[in-house]
Amino acid sequence: MGIITLTTDLGLKDFYQSALKGSLLSLMPNVNLVDITHEVPSFNISYAAFVLKNAYPYFPKNTVHLIGIDSVYSENTKYIAVKHRDHYFVGADNGIFSLLFDDVPEDVVELNIMQDLKYLHFPLVDIFVKAATHLAKGGKLKEIGLPVAEIEQKMLLHPVIERDVIRGSVVYIDTFCNVITNITKDLFTKIQKNRDFTLHFRKSETITQLSWHYNEVQEGEKLCLFGISNHLEIAINKGKASGLLGLHLGDIVRVEFHS
Repeated sequence: MGIITLTTDLGLKDFYQSALKGSLLSLMPNVNLVDITHEVPSFNISYAAFVLKNAYPYFPKNTVHLIGIDSVYSENTKYIAVKHRDHYFVGADNGIFSLLFDDVPEDVVELNIMQDLKYLHFPLVDIFVKAATHLAKGGKLKEIGLPVAEIEQKMLLHPVIERDVIRGSVVYIDTFCNVITNITKDLFTKIQKNRDFTLHFRKSETITQLSWHYNEVQEGEKLCLFGISNHLEIAINKGKASGLLGLHLGDIVRVEFHS
């Protein structure tokens, strides 16, 4: 029984994600379908890459990850399948794969599956489904596409380092309204060098120490920590940090280290 995960911006309101699942089950009735999320903001490939990057390593080898973000037909966009670290990925070559992987993927093919014109506006239920089920059944990449040497490149907004300061930004807000920045634990530790710090955000909000877990402070108090994603988070114990602290996607945060 193969596993196919689904990461899309289709939402939960409409019939689209149900149609996608029905198409997959029609070609592979015994497939194990796992929703990673269908609530990616429309066309937001960096948001989708962050979610999938943090989720896929927990799945078994040979899992197929179907990515339905900004996948509507375009003459300038290829559909590709990728093998990387014993996982398979199927999606549009719109830059998401360059954000998803830290290194060059092992094998990439441009899908040459014939497009059914009836689904030209919805390739997810046609080309993507055929590719994903082929791989989930143990099929080879070379059987559904031709090798390509390069994938579309997109650049994430990286933190700016200014001597004793890291200037980062909010890249994700989770269901609990925890605010996740693009400052990684490795970068923080490298610049910190065991020094004290002050985390600045909004106009006057500050935090001056790292917590190990959310319950380390009193309920309702703010904290910062490195969560499961290994990115610096701003949270409120038993509270909704994003709303209560007025933080949104793209907002700037600053970590200042003290000699």
